[in-house]
Amino acid sequence: MRKRWQTVVHYLGVAFILVWGLAPFYWMLVVALRDPTFTFDTTPWPSHVTLGNFREAIATDRGNNFLRAIGNSLIISLTTTIVAVIVGVGAGYALARLNFRGKGLVVGIILAASMFPGIALVTPLFQLFSQIGWIGTYQAMIVPNISFALPLTIYTLISFFKQLPWELEEAARVDGASRAQAFRKVMLPLATPALFTTAILAFIAAWNEYMLAQQLSTGATEPVTVAIARFTGPSSFQYPYAATMAAGALVTVPLIIMVLVFQRRIVSGLTAGGVKG
Repeated sequence: MRKRWQTVVHYLGVAFILVWGLAPFYWMLVVALRDPTFTFDTTPWPSHVTLGNFREAIATDRGNNFLRAIGNSLIISLTTTIVAVIVGVGAGYALARLNFRGKGLVVGIILAASMFPGIALVTPLFQLFSQIGWIGTYQAMIVPNISFALPLTIYTLISFFKQLPWELEEAARVDGASRAQAFRKVMLPLATPALFTTAILAFIAAWNEYMLAQQLSTGATEPVTVAIARFTGPSSFQYPYAATMAAGALVTVPLIIMVLVFQRRIVSGLTAGGVKG
């Protein structure tokens, strides 16, 4: 009886977390599919259904350019992900496999960088990028995003490389491979789950970044987060809530699909190093 009660409590907790996490997304879809006249209708399911909000979200007649913003976000997020994963692989392997003086200090600096509040960087970055002419450029958003994504990628890969057996690398070295060849041909393929994890999480973090992009971008380079915040309605006194929800759905649904498709790799990468046998 006690075990059955624990199972019930467990599933109730899971159901609560699911509702808590998915309820905002569900309501976003409901409003996105609802006629703007009934935006504030409290009916908990889709009513007065229309696809006009999605057409309005991608329209450009009111100064909005949502499709261009999606392209900007793809450029920024993909570049950030590629650089962060490439640098993170090398740093994670070195910190997991090599012993050198100052290793603990390096790990501590990475940890400190991951804990540093991003809001504290807005003013100095704006001043620096203004002086070197980077305001409104892609690199003004890519470089800070890389600095935010690197601690996550490095820590994930450190834990995974520590889990991999040394014997595989040593066997490759005995067969005549250099350290670089052993890493590239033996260890790196085994790290595929962790690479998927870090790449997906870094991409999502860069895709969702708003604070720095709002200050450092212009209309030509703004990502989707900034573009949605700048949506304009028919008049200055009427905010396009329904179109904003439609734009949010267009941005969020691909991320959810990507996470669902790669969920096994994400979980395996996140739990790497958590159990030692």
